[in-house]
Amino acid sequence: MQKNSARDLTQGSPMGLILSFMLPLVFGLLFQQFYSMVDTVVVGKFLGVDALAGVGSTGSINFLVLGLCNGICAGFAIPVAQKFGQRDEEGLRRFVGSMIWLGAGIALLVTVVTMTMCRTFLTWMRTPEETFGYAFDYIYIIFLGIPATMLYNLLSGIIRSLGDSRTPLVFLILSSLLNVVLDVAFIVSFHMGVAGAAWATLLSQLISGALCLIYMAKAFPILRLSREDLRFRWSYARRLLNMGLPMGLQYSITAIGSILLQTAVNGLGAAAMAAVTAGSKVNMLCCCPFDAIGTTAATFAGQNLGAGKPERIHEGAKACTVLGGIYALVILAVGHYWGGSLITLFLDPEDAAAMASILPMSHQFLMASVIFYVPLLFVNLLRFTIQGLGYSELAVIAGAMEMVARGAFGLCLVPWLGFRAVCFASPAAWIMADLFLFPAYFSCMKKQGYVPHVHRISGKRAKAQ
Repeated sequence: MQKNSARDLTQGSPMGLILSFMLPLVFGLLFQQFYSMVDTVVVGKFLGVDALAGVGSTGSINFLVLGLCNGICAGFAIPVAQKFGQRDEEGLRRFVGSMIWLGAGIALLVTVVTMTMCRTFLTWMRTPEETFGYAFDYIYIIFLGIPATMLYNLLSGIIRSLGDSRTPLVFLILSSLLNVVLDVAFIVSFHMGVAGAAWATLLSQLISGALCLIYMAKAFPILRLSREDLRFRWSYARRLLNMGLPMGLQYSITAIGSILLQTAVNGLGAAAMAAVTAGSKVNMLCCCPFDAIGTTAATFAGQNLGAGKPERIHEGAKACTVLGGIYALVILAVGHYWGGSLITLFLDPEDAAAMASILPMSHQFLMASVIFYVPLLFVNLLRFTIQGLGYSELAVIAGAMEMVARGAFGLCLVPWLGFRAVCFASPAAWIMADLFLFPAYFSCMKKQGYVPHVHRISGKRAKAQ
């Protein structure tokens, strides 16, 4: 099989392969968060607290819609990874051909629905009147850019499924730098308000997707599709939908809980909304390595399942656990000592009232999450490994458990306990999901003919004999 920039994850040390594959992903996710962070920093410093609260209040609905699209794209990439592990070039190309048709159709449908329902969504979430205009101006343009988001995530998912996690990073760096320039130009120079931040994000995403398309066509001979490869095949499309839709629904179901929680936060006023916005931005930045672990685990599991090596999948899970555990300890110290300084990036230091009221609340919100990063590690690791094994429907159950936890906090505990309940909603959701994911993981591994503890015992007996 011609590989070129592709990378085989079915041979060699799992720890070394995972670390080398994951690091570019971490940097890529950091730059992806950079898009949103720059928007928030510029909005908070130049447009004020109400604008910051308005943009921040769209985070959960943004996650609902874009999470659906990104989850679908991630699920579509798993059969490609499995075919690569099987050395089935023809099947791989036909999956990619069907992905193009499905991706275009889904992007068009979601764009039309969300743009039509945008104002209704914000009304349902009880967005305060003083922040409603900011929220609408921002999220409407973000929804307009859904095709650009789908383009990048679909193509970068294909590239990563072939073992190349570095190239998408390069394109993200370039587009993120462009995003910075456009943010400042649109908001500060052209006075476009929060809409300028949204347009900067849309254009940057579009450019990163176009770069992925150009690179993919030139660097991967295996992906040069013929007219026959581009023919829509329902058997391939059904397999893609069976993998992609559950992953997308898992993100969306999780986001429903976030929307219920955000609705409760909106009821606490602009200060609480701004505090959650600033704390969430730092939190999402800190969580990038866990997201990278999940994506790495899915690709690693998909390739090794295709190669018929389930024992390597568990070895990969153990390597990810070690790396994630070390990072969780490091970031706990960082959050404790420097979390407040990071949060001030999103606030105007000359606004003494905002600094006095919002900063302590935001730091409390951040630390409540950081303390529980180990449960978050396992949410990402186990969920994505299960998906890489082909059991995407189980991710929906895990997402439902997260939704129930966040929804319960938003509907019941926030009105009673106030902002403290907001802080611990996500940690409760992670723990709830883990209670399901651990037994689900071992059940899926057993179905692949590998039971970790039995394997170790039998191995020791064989050596003794």
